[in-house]
Amino acid sequence: MLFEKQKAIFLDRDGVLIRERGDYTWLLEDLKINPGVVEALQNFSKQGYLLIVISNQAGIDKGLYSKQDADYLHLHISRNLGMSGITIAEYYYCPHHPTVGKCICRKPDSLLLEKAIARFNIDPSQSYFIGDAERDIEAGIKAGVTAIKIEPNGDLRDVELIMNN
Repeated sequence: MLFEKQKAIFLDRDGVLIRERGDYTWLLEDLKINPGVVEALQNFSKQGYLLIVISNQAGIDKGLYSKQDADYLHLHISRNLGMSGITIAEYYYCPHHPTVGKCICRKPDSLLLEKAIARFNIDPSQSYFIGDAERDIEAGIKAGVTAIKIEPNGDLRDVELIMNN
């Protein structure tokens, strides 16, 4: 039996979902959801998009914080968004830093997107990657999804206008 492919919106974390501070964010006191995120994600969900976060978290490899710290922050983001009826299907993140070693999961490579596409049976041609850096756009294109670049800490509701035109 064939299952219908899903459509997804992949989201960068820092600068798209939460405030880009110019430093690593892993402490709850540094967490701030960006403007328009709740409204935009509610609308994307209503349109049937699966929501998946794709993020580089090199602070782990640098020893600044642990995977558990990153997971705890993600849990807090999910609980916060969940109060508005929003579900993040999964958080995929690369813990590596290019000065420590080479990997194929760090954006601009597309391994994390490809894992999500396979796991959730996603149709890349109906999906988007919203990011605030060129590496996000490159990763989205490599994975075959439409990539949309926004300004860091921009209003995510502006993306709806781009998608609907």
